[in-house]
Amino acid sequence: MQIPMNKARGQFAEILNRAAYGGERIILERRGKPVAAVVSMEDLEDLAALEDEADLRAALRARNQKGRIPLADVKTRLGM
Repeated sequence: MQIPMNKARGQFAEILNRAAYGGERIILERRGKPVAAVVSMEDLEDLAALEDEADLRAALRARNQKGRIPLADVKTRLGM
C-alpha cells in the first residue's frame, strides 16, 4: 500500500495497526515519490538478520582475499 504523507498524518494510528497487526508494508510518499516505509517489527528483525548474514559473508570473503595486511602490521603503522 502506498499513501501520501499528508494523508498519513491523519491516519497514523490505522497505518501503525495495519503494519503491526496485519503485517502490511506501507510506503509513505512525498510529492509522489516513496520516502519511507512502515513495517512490522517482525519484518524489521528479518531485514536486520539478512543484513547481518550479508555482512558476515562479505567479511569472510574479504578475509580470504590475497593482499591481506596482518593486524600487527596495521597496529605498527598506526603507532599502536
